[in-house]
Amino acid sequence: MRPSTLTSERAAGVRSAARTARTGAIRPAAPRWLAPAKVLAFAAGLYPLARVVLFGLTDRLGANPIEFITRSTGLWTLVLLCITLAVTPLRRITGFASLLRFRRMIGLFAFFYATLHFTTYLWFDKWFDVVAILKDVGKRPFITVGFAAFVLLIPLAATSPRAMVRRLGRHWATLHSAIYAIALFGVLHFWWMRAGKHDLAQPKLYAAIVAALLGWRVVAWGWRRVRA
Repeated sequence: MRPSTLTSERAAGVRSAARTARTGAIRPAAPRWLAPAKVLAFAAGLYPLARVVLFGLTDRLGANPIEFITRSTGLWTLVLLCITLAVTPLRRITGFASLLRFRRMIGLFAFFYATLHFTTYLWFDKWFDVVAILKDVGKRPFITVGFAAFVLLIPLAATSPRAMVRRLGRHWATLHSAIYAIALFGVLHFWWMRAGKHDLAQPKLYAAIVAALLGWRVVAWGWRRVRA
């Protein structure tokens, strides 16, 4: 719709919403079920960590515990990235706006498991040998893209608090659009890691999921342009 076709009332509403976004005005009251739902979501986010700890305590990490921990934390990072990307499409399809209230938590859990994944590699696999790590980053493509994905995640996690959203303004959304590149790098990291073992069933699944989510984003963007 062209700006000139807006009614004066709607234009006033748009200006009011813009002022609210800039000033960080009080959000509408949260539904009563939201707090317990967030507790459950937080507990669910801790499940992968609890599983690794339980398996460690009961001697079920397999013949190579470090490999198990590294792969488990890496896989859950990718799962949580996909869920984070799926929040907006699900909200628009279902009209359930409260889904957006869970997106930041899910994204931070993705960063948490990415940090565990990287730390396991850095500490237990390479023992903080900087030279060996840099050689891996330079010579092994799946390490290169995995490292790039982790580096890109850091500013997203650092700017997730609401205070940073208000401070960055419209630049916040631009910065956080990097989540799509991160997801692509995550899929490439997983794909190339499994390619050497000719085991691509799971990488293909996650590649399809990320491609579908990116495709939805492109279609939604194009539809908004057509309607503008």
